Amino acid sequence: MSDIEKVKKLREATGAGFKDCNLAIKESAGDLDKAVEILRVKGISKASKKMSRDAKEGVVAISGDEMKTSIIEVNCETDFVAKNNDFINFVKELSDLNNDKDSNLDELKKSKMKNGNTVEDNLVALIAKIGEKITIGKTKTISNSTSKNYQYLHTVVKDNLAKLAVVVSLETKENSDIVKTFGKQLSMHIAASNPLALESNLIDKAIIDKEQELVTEELKNSGKPEEIAKKISSGKMNKFKEENALLTQAWVMEPKKKVQDVLKELSISDLKIKEFSRIKIGE
Repeated sequence: MSDIEKVKKLREATGAGFKDCNLAIKESAGDLDKAVEILRVKGISKASKKMSRDAKEGVVAISGDEMKTSIIEVNCETDFVAKNNDFINFVKELSDLNNDKDSNLDELKKSKMKNGNTVEDNLVALIAKIGEKITIGKTKTISNSTSKNYQYLHTVVKDNLAKLAVVVSLETKENSDIVKTFGKQLSMHIAASNPLALESNLIDKAIIDKEQELVTEELKNSGKPEEIAKKISSGKMNKFKEENALLTQAWVMEPKKKVQDVLKELSISDLKIKEFSRIKIGE
């Protein structure tokens, strides 16, 4: 086999550029296996040099069905790469694997992709080929045998890939169009309103503490008497919790009502919002 044929075969096997493959063939004295290893090591080197850069673009992908649904975020540096076919194909396959692995990131990275290489190795190769930092970001799987999942994609890039994705799980024995419509509308509401938790008492304590710190600092400089400042502080914190808990948020379709009011008006006694996940690129 000539060197040109070896370069061609190496390119097909690794997806690396002609120049890199040609150099690897020469460096390995024509040994294809060694050439593959040389490219892999060079890819790791290139990838490590890019890790200090910011990767605030990318896509969020959804995979699964109404019983088990997963979201995964994959970041890159530019929107141009987020629309690159190699990047998109990698994310699509990664998203399906993520659903199989229940969003266990450690297991996911060790999983084999269709080409026989691990996710981690394919990620390194993709970084080397595209020339940008690419990272796997937030991920979540929602699975419950007694509930159904509803999803919403906002600013779709392609198929099941978008800039923002939402999955919300509803539990009920009823399988009516009313439930399906509410599930779809609720997922759109979550996309728009970005709740921090289902109920106010479930909001992360660190977030509450930070907000309390900001409110306290604001009132400290207001010159108001201590007792009045305490009442204002309490009011502000109650409002913050109400506006950031899903059940007490103003319903985007009809802002005079809260989500819990709309849920009650459906008159489906066993209908409950079990959990939700919202992931947006850049947040």
